[in-house]
Amino acid sequence: MLRSRSRLTAVLAVAALALAACGGGDDDSGGSSGAASASEIKVFAAASLTAAFTKLGQDFTAANGGTKVTLNFAGSQALATQIQQGAPADVFASADTTNMDKVKDLVGTPRNFASNLLQIVVEKGNPKGVKGLEDLDNPDLKVVLAAPDVPVGKYSQQALAKANVTVKPVSQEQDVKAVVSKVSLGEADAGIVYTTDVTAGGDKVEGVDIPEDQNVDATYPIATVKASKAQDQAQAFMDYVLSDQGQQVLKSYGFGPPPAS
Repeated sequence: MLRSRSRLTAVLAVAALALAACGGGDDDSGGSSGAASASEIKVFAAASLTAAFTKLGQDFTAANGGTKVTLNFAGSQALATQIQQGAPADVFASADTTNMDKVKDLVGTPRNFASNLLQIVVEKGNPKGVKGLEDLDNPDLKVVLAAPDVPVGKYSQQALAKANVTVKPVSQEQDVKAVVSKVSLGEADAGIVYTTDVTAGGDKVEGVDIPEDQNVDATYPIATVKASKAQDQAQAFMDYVLSDQGQQVLKSYGFGPPPAS
């Protein structure tokens, strides 16, 4: 009997220790759960920002105690839809104001942080001899554009309208990177993208300039998402993008300054 009681006492003692550890874990977990969300932010950014925001994310992490920046790149229209559907996001950086307006009730006050211009992307060496937008209506030329609801697709249509050119694209893509990819793979002869994406396309493509009177200024706004559980970190990232240091990074990737208010 004594041995049974001793065994029972030992079991109860172990159970008590386990329960205490569990309780402590819950407390820590509650605290660390906040810490976990505080040590990671999710940034939804337009596809054209891929290279620049990857660098900005790395720099932000290094300067902010290891706060991890998880990046989700896609067409701005797709990102806006994801946010409307409740996808977890802390910051939204769009390639146009239209898609930012779509989520105006779900984000804080947007700030414009960069600008961009359009360029015709062609295969390296420009084998088809494309000189300007007027060449894109050639029926023998395979032209690819972004879909009209994609910011660069909308800007492309505006530029073509200025040049009084009508294009029948062989395909309409869901983001600007897909347009560059089609040309670099030889699946299309030309496309209209941002100047920054021609640069990011590497040595398989090159750009043909579009005159200023036919070009379109793309405006990039950024905002924190109201549903974010890491508001301080989200605001800090937004502030970093808008800072002199952040602007220098964007400039190094070919982006222009935000348009004057």
